[in-house]
Amino acid sequence: MQTLYRLWLAFLPLQLLLIIATVGMTVGVMAALTVLLLRGGVSTIASAESSSQHERMLQARLNRDRIAPVFTPEVQFWSPWIIKWARQYGVDPDILATVIQIESCGHYLVSSPAGAQGLFQVMPFHFAEGENMLDPETNARRGIAYLIGSLQRADGHIGLAMAGYNGGWGVIPRGWGRWATETRNYYRWGSLIYMDALAGKKPEESEALQSWLNAGGINLCRRAAEVLAPLQTPTTP
Repeated sequence: MQTLYRLWLAFLPLQLLLIIATVGMTVGVMAALTVLLLRGGVSTIASAESSSQHERMLQARLNRDRIAPVFTPEVQFWSPWIIKWARQYGVDPDILATVIQIESCGHYLVSSPAGAQGLFQVMPFHFAEGENMLDPETNARRGIAYLIGSLQRADGHIGLAMAGYNGGWGVIPRGWGRWATETRNYYRWGSLIYMDALAGKKPEESEALQSWLNAGGINLCRRAAEVLAPLQTPTTP
């Protein structure tokens, strides 16, 4: 027994090194997979895809007639317009729906304490003088333009683009450790809700959506439902 114990002590450093190396490799692989899952161009297709595949996959998503089922009824209300805007600006409709979900839950008249306006919660300084900030078309044009800029600066990384949309383009190169809690949450919710949209999940199947609802999103959606109840589903121009 003493001989075995001495051998065990002799090889203990090697065992620790193997354990550390295994843990490090596992963490590295998981991090790489996360980056790959969240990475894509403005059309959110993984960068490993060729340009032709990229365009075909984007076109297939733009040819759909509805957004993914993961979004709440208040966001689904805007599905015809979201599809129209996606085709008009060349952005995956489920990215637009994800932003609307988190920003307004489809409440097109909502304003934040900071002054952000409408469906995409666009700050007033993004509008031209005389523009109706709450008009869905105008609000979408300004919000989507900022989102596209965020996607471009994030090299198509969905999580970073979401962070940039929330905290401003300047947060994209700073890194997670220097972000505000709100921006970190936006990164997490935006990335995971979008991934659940790609997976075809329903609202009750999306842990990310339920987390957002439980964090206060449910109240925003209730207000949106009250505003939208008297209206018919909007038709596209």
